[in-house]
Amino acid sequence: MLMAATLLVILVASELFTNALEHLGEKLGISEGVTGSLFAAVGTALPETMIPLLALVGGTVNIEVNEEIGVGAILGAPLMLSTLSTALMALAVVRLRGLLGRMTPERSGQVRDLNFFLFAFALAGLAMVVPVDARALRRALSLVLVLIYSAYIWRTLQASNRLVEQGHGTAAVKQLFFARLGLPTTWTMIWLQIGLGLLLLVAGAKGFIQGVESAAPILGVSALLLSLIVIPIATELPEKVNSILWIRRRKDTLAFGNITGAMVFQGTLLPAIGIMLTPWQPRIEVLMGVLVTLLAAGWLRVSAGARGFPVWALLLNGVLYAGYLVVTLRV
Repeated sequence: MLMAATLLVILVASELFTNALEHLGEKLGISEGVTGSLFAAVGTALPETMIPLLALVGGTVNIEVNEEIGVGAILGAPLMLSTLSTALMALAVVRLRGLLGRMTPERSGQVRDLNFFLFAFALAGLAMVVPVDARALRRALSLVLVLIYSAYIWRTLQASNRLVEQGHGTAAVKQLFFARLGLPTTWTMIWLQIGLGLLLLVAGAKGFIQGVESAAPILGVSALLLSLIVIPIATELPEKVNSILWIRRRKDTLAFGNITGAMVFQGTLLPAIGIMLTPWQPRIEVLMGVLVTLLAAGWLRVSAGARGFPVWALLLNGVLYAGYLVVTLRV
């Protein structure tokens, strides 16, 4: 009952949040790439960002469990986004567009996001072979990951004006929800709706996670495996729901930017925290997760053609996730 109720909260919050972001982007005159890859991606990544931070700063009295939850949540988020989330987007439109149909986000933004992610996440994976006592090298790698995300923000904002001129500006399709209550569509109302949407997203994800964690003893899985597989299903719901809403409305750039932008955010800043605050060692579940994530992101990069992504290609990412589940649960 708790999981069902909080899932409903997440769905409502996602509607509020995406609706307000469209109006914010329209008022600012920015591209859909900035709205999706920066604003929406970072905003909806808050629930899964809080899990590893809370776990590492003061989760339970068991430090080893805290570290397992932190590492699992950090690496599980990009795994879920690059595989299951993209496959769910394809499933949401396969009936309308067909297996041979195309999803057509603005290509330069997708290429930029995926290139940044693949480089940063590969670097985060390589950091696992760095000894725990090599603190200076670990600090340097964390700093590099932070700088990569800073460069990503700069490149995304730099491309905004050109994309708006090419017709990729953010445009709100529906009236602001607050305006339906008789309130004016002002800056204040837009920010209030964004704030309310974020609060509901965080509260809903937290409640959903509590329900999932209560079921953990019944499932009989470790804290690391739980955080790699089960927790991201809950914390990534905002990205999945927002992107499905946008892709069904043929706002492909917003839908993909929401996912790939979150991948860059979670493939740079969160691993930087993990490298600094955890042993960050190559356990079998972790290594397999990193490998599958890089394979899925690499396939997305290869599939990002001039005519967009084929629907069938994204469904293959869901197959990768299913394969990961089968192997890790057996191990």
